[in-house]
Amino acid sequence: MPASFEKIWVKDNESFIIGIFQDNMEKSTWHYHNNFEISFILEGSGKRIVADSIEEFQPGDLVFIGRNLPHVWIADKEMKSPTSRSLEMVYLQFTSDVLTPSLLMLPEFKYIAKAVALSERGIQIVGQTLNEVSELMLQLPYLKNFDRMLHFFRLMDIIGRSGTNIQLASKEYLKMRFTNGNKRIAIIHEYLMNNYREQIDLKRLAGLVNMAEGSLCRFFRMNMGMTVFEYLNQLKVELACKLLMDKDLSIFEVCLDSGFNNLSHFNKQFKKINGLPPSEYRNRF
Repeated sequence: MPASFEKIWVKDNESFIIGIFQDNMEKSTWHYHNNFEISFILEGSGKRIVADSIEEFQPGDLVFIGRNLPHVWIADKEMKSPTSRSLEMVYLQFTSDVLTPSLLMLPEFKYIAKAVALSERGIQIVGQTLNEVSELMLQLPYLKNFDRMLHFFRLMDIIGRSGTNIQLASKEYLKMRFTNGNKRIAIIHEYLMNNYREQIDLKRLAGLVNMAEGSLCRFFRMNMGMTVFEYLNQLKVELACKLLMDKDLSIFEVCLDSGFNNLSHFNKQFKKINGLPPSEYRNRF
């Protein structure tokens, strides 16, 4: 998420990260993390991308996103907001430590286990379920300890019982997503995913995997068949391909939103990886 935002943090002895996120989304980035996340939009509109799903979002949009599933909210460029913000959301993040396998095996947790399973592809929560879950979401930041846990269990049970949830990522995406078993490669991949809009610092990246810069470059090429920066461009172009499906975005907007700051360089890298320029890709696909 962007650098400037407001969070209502839980205490250290509680099991959730709950907050109210408020900011302009110009710096919102394509990212993922190891937490489950439920996000409820209070203000703002634009495009929501979860894995290979790209859809409109607006106030009242509620999604449940599983672990390590890439996602981003991209604001409408011409959106008129009653405040200076282009996004306000209430969000809840939790780890698998909250809902352990042994807990999910209990008969009382049948529907909670179903909700967790559905989150692997990400789901949009709609209909009456949206009304019930959003009401609980708005209460969560102001509850404490045991009351918060009880509300959380109730919220998850409602999601699991619903027959109107809309799955977001395709089954094909789950089969194709990054699954390299090498821990160092996984750390590098995650760093690049979460920092693709910034100037990548090889020294910092090497420090994350406890290697010298030269060793890192050789190690990455040997394992991935390309340089770190070639791989970074692939990640950016992958996002650009999704953004190009939205014809409301200009090619230049796609260029910026996917982490390139130069249209000529974007066109060159896109054509190098996909074999055709962005405009032709959009028309064809």
